[in-house]
Amino acid sequence: MTDLKYWLGFSKLYSIGSIQLGRMLKHFGCIKHCWHATASDLLEIKGVSPAAIEKFQQEKKNIKDLGKLEEEISKREIRAITLQNPEYPEYLKQIYDPPVVLFVKGGLTRCNPEKSLAIVGSRKASHYIKEILRKIIGDLKGTGITIVSGMAIGVDSCAHNASIENELATIAVLGSGFDNIYPRSNKQLFEKIVHDNGAVISEYFPDTQPRPFLFPRRNRIISGLCQGTLVAEAGLNSGALITASLTLEQNRELMCIPGMVTNPNTEGIHKLIKEGAAVVTKAEDILNQLGWSDLDINKDLNNNVKLKLLDIERKIYEILDLEPRSFDDLMSQSKLSADELMSALTSMELNGLITQKPGQNFVKNIN
Repeated sequence: MTDLKYWLGFSKLYSIGSIQLGRMLKHFGCIKHCWHATASDLLEIKGVSPAAIEKFQQEKKNIKDLGKLEEEISKREIRAITLQNPEYPEYLKQIYDPPVVLFVKGGLTRCNPEKSLAIVGSRKASHYIKEILRKIIGDLKGTGITIVSGMAIGVDSCAHNASIENELATIAVLGSGFDNIYPRSNKQLFEKIVHDNGAVISEYFPDTQPRPFLFPRRNRIISGLCQGTLVAEAGLNSGALITASLTLEQNRELMCIPGMVTNPNTEGIHKLIKEGAAVVTKAEDILNQLGWSDLDINKDLNNNVKLKLLDIERKIYEILDLEPRSFDDLMSQSKLSADELMSALTSMELNGLITQKPGQNFVKNIN
């Protein structure tokens, strides 16, 4: 694409975003004319402020050689997909402010744009929620669904790794350029995704450093690529709540995995559920919510329930009988804390594995 260097130039700027660039393209007709427009030309465009125009002219002076930008992309084996490229993801193009350029490593062709699910949540994810996610993603094996997340530690990393383990394509969206993978501890995960299971994308030129204000911006891409977003563990100030809000703004489906009411890291989850987010306790809930119920998922649970239980749940299930067992009795025999036991019992009851009787007694259901 002969005009790629101009798109790359705009990707280096903070003064002109996708919304203002869209107005400029409509006015001038091509990206080259947008780049070379004078301040007086730009003042004719409604919605492009004088302050943005002044900053645009200043920022352009710092880019001495546009052609060198193309060389830098090429030598790093990065693909640059512009807003006008037919390969630009259609769902992402529909959001209010789609990225001007998507920098891609790996293969977007391995991914399913019509069946993509975003999974986001706390960086301080509990062992319990990680097991829940592995279980849900494991049940999605073979469906052809693509899992999208932000490659942060915690829930994001768990979602990507579980996707890889279950041979599902996955897309990681960075809040920095490819030269500055963040967190550094996920460099190996980055390589795995690029070479085997999908793609890593960023709207930022490769040399962009990770800065706090870039990560909330990238969240609109995570939700924008997908038909729905699943939130797993999030406090009231969690970045996952930003993604949840963006999901609703983009008119996509919002879903949550419920958590323990005593856990402050789930306060954001319960807030979203109260506000109308769909509750997810198993893979079928996701498929039904997104209208993908025609997909086949693993249904081993009915044949051998123990195969699909988490380690903690399996321990409880083996203790339970068809006769009611009290909460204190279960805690004594399982050696679990009250919080661990209550969380597992809640999940098992929501999944139809057990029933709670009066007096905080529990029985095993017959499959």
